[in-house]
Amino acid sequence: MTQAPQPPPALTELKLTDTMKEAVNNSYMSGKPIIVAYVDESGQPSLSYRGSAQAYSDTALAVWVRNPEGGLPKALAKNPRVTLLYRDPGPENRAILTFRGVGRIDDSEAARRKVYDSSPEPERNADREQKGKALIVELERVDGFMPGARVMMRK
Repeated sequence: MTQAPQPPPALTELKLTDTMKEAVNNSYMSGKPIIVAYVDESGQPSLSYRGSAQAYSDTALAVWVRNPEGGLPKALAKNPRVTLLYRDPGPENRAILTFRGVGRIDDSEAARRKVYDSSPEPERNADREQKGKALIVELERVDGFMPGARVMMRK
């Protein structure tokens, strides 16, 4: 009688791994841009691709929001909860990661510089005058799977 294979270990501590950070940071250039979900000012769920999504720290993601007057910055004032979705369908690195947290606009020069400079070149070129804003998402949970691990991280 053969035993069923053991499921991979679960990552439960909310601390982004280097593999997760690399996947997020390279998502746009590898053709797997991050999708951001939020609730707009009228209460309608909204989804948008964000090519500038990036790991900001071990427990936060960031996005360069090119239009500072757009729907996402306005929505955060009413409901700061956001979700980001990463998916790699390839057989080598198949992964789905859902990042949930609380977003805030950080207008400090340090945050703006870090997020803008860490964005892929095509994203920076779309806002050469750097009129955008740095969105920081403090993570509360990350769920999904990636090669060799289930992900059930909690704050």
